[in-house]
Amino acid sequence: MRGTPSEIPGLPWGSDRRWWTGSPRGSRTCARDIPNALTELPELRQLACEAEQFGPLWELAAGLDVLPRGYAMHPCGVILSDASLLDRLPAQPTPGGAWTIGDKDDVEDLGLLKLDVLGVRMQSAMAHSVAEIRRTTGRQLDLDSPDHVDLADPDTFELIRRGHVLGCFQIESPGQQDLIARLQPRHMQDVIADISLFRPGPVAGGMPARFIAARHGTEPPHYPHPDLEPILDDTYGVVIWHEQIITIFARMTGCDRAAGDVARRALADADRLPKVEDWFRRAAAARGYAGSVVYEVWGIIKEFGAYGFCRAHAVAFAVPAVQSAWLKAHHPAAFYTGLLEHDPGMWPMRVVVSDARRLGVPVLPVDVNHSRTVHSVERTDQGWGVRLALSTVRGISDAEATRIAAGQPYISLQDLWQWARP
Repeated sequence: MRGTPSEIPGLPWGSDRRWWTGSPRGSRTCARDIPNALTELPELRQLACEAEQFGPLWELAAGLDVLPRGYAMHPCGVILSDASLLDRLPAQPTPGGAWTIGDKDDVEDLGLLKLDVLGVRMQSAMAHSVAEIRRTTGRQLDLDSPDHVDLADPDTFELIRRGHVLGCFQIESPGQQDLIARLQPRHMQDVIADISLFRPGPVAGGMPARFIAARHGTEPPHYPHPDLEPILDDTYGVVIWHEQIITIFARMTGCDRAAGDVARRALADADRLPKVEDWFRRAAAARGYAGSVVYEVWGIIKEFGAYGFCRAHAVAFAVPAVQSAWLKAHHPAAFYTGLLEHDPGMWPMRVVVSDARRLGVPVLPVDVNHSRTVHSVERTDQGWGVRLALSTVRGISDAEATRIAAGQPYISLQDLWQWARP
C-alpha cells in the first residue's frame, strides 16, 4: 500500500486502527458482554439481582476477555521471512520448529508474509491413480502436462455435465452436483466460476441463479453502471471474485487497489462494516455516481462480504477438479483405486464402490492371491477393474498384509499359514 493508512486521503482509517488491521476484537459475544447480558437476558434476571454479592467478579471476567488463553498452532500457517525473523519476533520453541507468538492479524501488522499451505488428499489419490496406470500399462502420465492431459477435453466435460462427478475434487458434493446440472460447464472457465459461486457470499446474494440465467441467455447481463462492465463482463455482470470487489472499490472511490483490498477484507467484520459503507457512499458520491447506483452496488458488495474466492484460488482448485474428472473419464479403474486408497472426499467407501459399478467398473473382492497391500487395478473379462486391498480386512495389520502379499500365490490354506502366518 502506498503510504500508511492514515496518509491515504478519503478513507476513514483515523485513529481507529482496528478498522483496517483486521483485529480479532470483532463482534463476538464473550466475557466483555457480561454486563449487557445481565440486564438484557431474561434467563439471567435472578443472577442480576444477586450481582452485587459477587463484588468485582464480572469486571474481572470482562477484563480477561481477548487475552491469550494458551498457545495453539495454526495447522497450515507458515510465515515467510529472512534469517532475521527470530531477532524481530518472539517465538515459542517446539520440537517441530518455532511458533510465532502472534495471531494471524498481528503478524501481518508487522509486515510479515503468511501462507496457508494445505495438504489435499486428492493429490495423493491422483498420484496413486497415475502409479497404477504406469504399473498396468507402462504409460508415464504427467497430469500437469498439456500433452498428456487436455484440460479442455470434450469427454471430460461431457462427464461433468452428466453429473458423474462423485469423487472429483471440489465438485462432488450434492450442492455442487445441483449447481453443475444447472450450469452445464463447457470449459475450464465455467468450472472456475462454478467453484467460486459455491461460496457463502455469492450464494447469499443470489449470484449463482443470476450467473446461470445470463450464461444460458435467458436473462441479459446486468451492470449497475457502464464503468463496471469491463470489471464484470467475463462473469455476466455477477460479482464472483475478490479481485472484482477490489476493482469496484478502486473505480468508484478513487482509492488504489491495495486500499481496496483492505476495505474488501473489512467487509467480514460487523464492527467495521458501517465505516466501510459510510466511506464508500461518500467517496462514490463525490466522484459523481448517482445515489441509486451507489445503493445498488453497495448492496452487491455487502452481500458478497469477504466470503468468496480470489480468482487465483478458484483456478488452483479448478485444475485438480478437471484433472480428477479427466482420470474418471479416461482411466476410471485407476481413478477409483486412488479414491479408495486415500479417501480424499466426502463419500464413504460403499458409495464409491457403488458409483464404480454404476459406471461399469468391476470391483473385485479381497483375494488372498490377487489383492495387494493397496487398492489396485486388475484386468478382467469386462475390462480394467478395481481389486480391493488386503488392508480392507477388518483387524488385519500392515505387517500381516505385507507378509501375505509377499508370499503370493498360495495353493492351500496350509500354504498360506506356513508362508504368511496371518
